[in-house]
Amino acid sequence: MFKTRKEIVFVILAGIFITNAVVAELIGGKLIQVGPFVMSIGILPWPIVFLTTDLINEYFGEKGVKKLSFITACLIAYAFLILFMAIIIPAAKGISPVNDDQFQAVFGQSMWIIVGSLIAFMASQLIDVWIFWFFKNRTGEKKIWLRATGSTVISQLFDSFIVLGIAFWLPGKIDFDTFISSGLIGYTFKLAIAILLTPAIYLGHHLIKKYLENDKHHKNQEQ
Repeated sequence: MFKTRKEIVFVILAGIFITNAVVAELIGGKLIQVGPFVMSIGILPWPIVFLTTDLINEYFGEKGVKKLSFITACLIAYAFLILFMAIIIPAAKGISPVNDDQFQAVFGQSMWIIVGSLIAFMASQLIDVWIFWFFKNRTGEKKIWLRATGSTVISQLFDSFIVLGIAFWLPGKIDFDTFISSGLIGYTFKLAIAILLTPAIYLGHHLIKKYLENDKHHKNQEQ
């Protein structure tokens, strides 16, 4: 491990991917207002997940993204398990600066939200991988923007509606019209982010490619 620059790149990208995915799930209970639109604060780390997904796809292939997605889903479930244990263990009365009600209000997401977010995460990641390689197999090394942005645009359409459907519509917390409108608002915001991220994808692609090429050059000199 860490014998090549490619291994180092994978570990860094995997760390960024996992951290942002877990954090997004943990902070998702807070709602913010952007103009007339209301959405979860959990949307903030997801652009980084989009970016790292595309870079891992590019340099480590379909298997790399799938394995990392399954590992991340397990780690998210583990994080929720730890939070559940932390919730049921009572706080020290008169000593703890955070009481049980406050802790529950921040971290006590319903089981529907947990299940919905995990299913939405895995479904969107698998769709993203399939769309990415559908485009890459037809364009080769050209049109990075098409496979990167295109895969994100399509996968996040499913993500937006799956998590809302399972977490809020199916339990009857929102009606169908609210489900559709909220899904479209969230998706539109993610779509805008995916488009704005396109230059960052090219920059990340350039930096990684240059870093790995320097590794090959160094090895050739040693030989």
